[in-house]
Amino acid sequence: MREEPRSGCAINAAVEVLGDPWTLIVLRDVIFGGRRHFRELLARNDEGIASNILAARLRKLVGTGLLTRDEAPRGRKATYTLTEAGIQTLPVMAALGAWGLAHRPTTPELAIRARLLAENPHLVDELMDELREAHLGIARETTGGPTASERLRQAYEEARAAQAG
Repeated sequence: MREEPRSGCAINAAVEVLGDPWTLIVLRDVIFGGRRHFRELLARNDEGIASNILAARLRKLVGTGLLTRDEAPRGRKATYTLTEAGIQTLPVMAALGAWGLAHRPTTPELAIRARLLAENPHLVDELMDELREAHLGIARETTGGPTASERLRQAYEEARAAQAG
């Protein structure tokens, strides 16, 4: 994996890491889906990623420092963990989701998270703190109410129920 970007442009440097669709989809599934094992990422991916593509993207994300791979004993699952750099992609994901809502067709149940993050920017910060706790072991302040991820999950379930009729 190339250490130095092709140019000194910050956008180019980011695109070299995040510029293909599968990389962003894998990050989405780790960030929003809580999927941390290869088989979970493969089996529960809505877009149907192939196993060789998933393996390549996970290697890329580890190689570029967005994920770490915790080796497991033989016969056990390796665990992928977000790094701080990986967690800091959440605002980018939220912005991409907002753009997708405004300019592309989406379904209500799959658009709800993007809509909530666009309408409630504080949720991005709260979710980043939750990810830091879950992936990096950094304790977060608790508010006593539902967490950002619980609010997003509840909204998703309500949207699914409404679609089902």
